[in-house]
Amino acid sequence: MAESRVLPVLPLRDIVVYPKMAAPLFVGREKSVRALDEVMRKDKQILLAAQMDASEDEPATDRIFTVGTVASVVQLLKLPDGTVRVLVEGGYRARVKQFTSNGEYFEAEVEEIEEENVDSPEARAISRAVIDQWDNYVKLSRKTPPEVHQAVGQITEPARLADSIAAHLTVKIPDKQALLEIVDVPQRLERILSLIESEVGMLQVERKIRNRVKRQMEKTQREYYLNEQMKAIQRELGDGDEGREDIAELENRIKNTKLSKEAKTKADAEMKKLRQMSPMSAESTVVRNYLDWLLSLPWGNKKKVKKDIEAAQAVLDEDHFGLEKVKDRILEYLAVQARTNKLRGPILCLVGPPGVGKTSLGRSIAKATGRDFVRMSLGGVRDEAEIRGHRRTYIGSMPGRVIQSMKKAKSAN
Repeated sequence: MAESRVLPVLPLRDIVVYPKMAAPLFVGREKSVRALDEVMRKDKQILLAAQMDASEDEPATDRIFTVGTVASVVQLLKLPDGTVRVLVEGGYRARVKQFTSNGEYFEAEVEEIEEENVDSPEARAISRAVIDQWDNYVKLSRKTPPEVHQAVGQITEPARLADSIAAHLTVKIPDKQALLEIVDVPQRLERILSLIESEVGMLQVERKIRNRVKRQMEKTQREYYLNEQMKAIQRELGDGDEGREDIAELENRIKNTKLSKEAKTKADAEMKKLRQMSPMSAESTVVRNYLDWLLSLPWGNKKKVKKDIEAAQAVLDEDHFGLEKVKDRILEYLAVQARTNKLRGPILCLVGPPGVGKTSLGRSIAKATGRDFVRMSLGGVRDEAEIRGHRRTYIGSMPGRVIQSMKKAKSAN
């Protein structure tokens, strides 16, 4: 059993000191300064133990970890503001058997912790895997100085390798304290390997995010530069201001028009092309004309349909004498629509020679239901393109009769 001894205790915040590790510390608490003064008068040996909560200025003994490192004070320098800068070098792991206080500073009865399986084949095998992952970690983190990386690579003792890597890992204090408390060297190395792999995974994700953000920023900056260049060229050509005003007006109309999802996608795509064209080009005129027609249609503008059957009968009787069968079929059609609350259904087809009242009946139906009426005459039409519309690439092309009639109606129903 290891021999116990009483040593002054220096509680540490946000740092864990490992054996064979040199660390500079800044000490400002009165108890800690008095403990260092006592140490310098004796054998310069002190117990370094981490606090459980770094925010506590005066930690109680039960708020200090019971496993720490017995270290030697290599250098001590008192600064003008009363704090002390001290350089310590870790010696060996120690466990606190009990804390005592002499009124001046903390003391503890400690015993050395003997490490297990220090140079076992298992420890050496895991050491190789740890070194490989450590190399990956250093390449990704870029926070570890090259001399530290080189020094760690030259360590051959598994226990010292574990402590050296643990000292330079950017992990939380509870994780570092847990590594200090693991006595079995292979287990400590396995834990370090797990922590390094976790950190490498996080660093790889961070790197991917940084690269993605960088590419996006470069793309945005490039687009901004090219847009500014294009504006400058347009200003030199003398067509910049007018073109920008037209584009701004179209963008405002797209924003304020209640387009369907498909129409909005198409309008945005056409606007993207239009921005890259010269306002004086022929293709620019074609795209602008297409967008103007697209935005002139009555998107989302619907008239409220009247469903009063008696009023509809009065309108039909007032506008037309006779035609009882036709008027009854129209009233039946309107009654079904009012009952089902749907506008979709069979389409009425009125057949008869010219002048018997087919068109005027349609106008009466629109009047009775409160909807807009547009007459589309197809007499003499021999080309289906006049109904469907021509390709935009044709000179003087126009939308078909249906689209033109919808624009005249100014309502979608």
